[in-house]
Amino acid sequence: MKFANKLGTLTAVACAILASQAAWAGEDTFVNPDWANSAWYVGAGIGKTRATIDDERLIRSLTANGATLNSFTSDERGTGGKLFIGKQLNQYFAIEAGVFDLGKFGFNSTTSGNGALNGEVGFRGVNLDLVGQLPLSQRFSVYARAGMNYAKASPHFTGNRLYAVTNPNPSERKLNAKAGLGLEYKFSEALAVRAEVERYRINDAVGNRGDVDMASINLVYKLGRPAARAVVYTPPPVVAAPMPAPPVVEAPPPPPQPQPVSEKVSFSAESLFDFDKSIVKADGKAALDGLLANLQGMDTEAIVTVGHTDSIGTDAYNAKLSLRRAEAVKAYLVSKGVEATRVFVEGKGESQPVADNKTAEGRAKNRRVTVEVVGTRTTTK
Repeated sequence: MKFANKLGTLTAVACAILASQAAWAGEDTFVNPDWANSAWYVGAGIGKTRATIDDERLIRSLTANGATLNSFTSDERGTGGKLFIGKQLNQYFAIEAGVFDLGKFGFNSTTSGNGALNGEVGFRGVNLDLVGQLPLSQRFSVYARAGMNYAKASPHFTGNRLYAVTNPNPSERKLNAKAGLGLEYKFSEALAVRAEVERYRINDAVGNRGDVDMASINLVYKLGRPAARAVVYTPPPVVAAPMPAPPVVEAPPPPPQPQPVSEKVSFSAESLFDFDKSIVKADGKAALDGLLANLQGMDTEAIVTVGHTDSIGTDAYNAKLSLRRAEAVKAYLVSKGVEATRVFVEGKGESQPVADNKTAEGRAKNRRVTVEVVGTRTTTK
């Protein structure tokens, strides 16, 4: 079956994608919400199907003209599969189109006088659905779908009682409704698995209208995930504290007077955070501890932390990332005893570059967090 071969190939590709991205599952990789909520995706599914066959109608046809039914068995279960492509409209809705094969279903019967009639019918077609999703957590969500399917029914009858059916090889195409419910688990922003139950309304080409239900497992892969950027570690610059004024030898020195001080330190983002994260790492905490040590003896009035990014990514995303990083620095300073009311944060995004964003070296300089301290320091002898 060509459809089954295509489904098997795509499933193998999906498994390879799953293996290559297994490391993502243990990390917080959900850093591109704008992309994930507007991406195109492809997928494949396979599962078990069950059809509703009009047994009573067939039995009435077989027992016409006084015949007696000796046996009647039906096979209403099969194996189905589907391939699909979709487009996320936003976090909650997507539109999805696909092709499906619901498998084959049949019956075998015998009547008095050595009469026999056997039948088999298969359903294939295309569908278009609107999918509504409700996130339960960062990785789990439930969803429902509603749409239309255009299916071709291909029955085939054999036996010496073919007069019980009008045409031994009929065919029919009909547009009908379909619906479904499912649960999705995201391995990463790009790769997810779905467990789903769907109902297809169908016509079987011999005057019957019924349903085929399919319970399936599906892999879904979103296309065009933004590439990860290289992380270059740059140690933070060392800013020396101002030297106290030398004592006056000729006369007794005056009592120490508080001197207004403004100290500004710039840290590279890579020294404080892992790539695309806003949690201060161990090396970053050590650098901030060094800053706090330099502030000993200062009556601090205000501390301003300002986050900056390079030009890669959208303006909105960079603005949010720079603000989150500035807030993370504030949180660490407050945890070390700095009064929260004295620490202010700003996120400048990519708006204030200090180097050319066209080069890797320039972009590394632009990814930074500056900390400016304003206060007074009492001079000592």
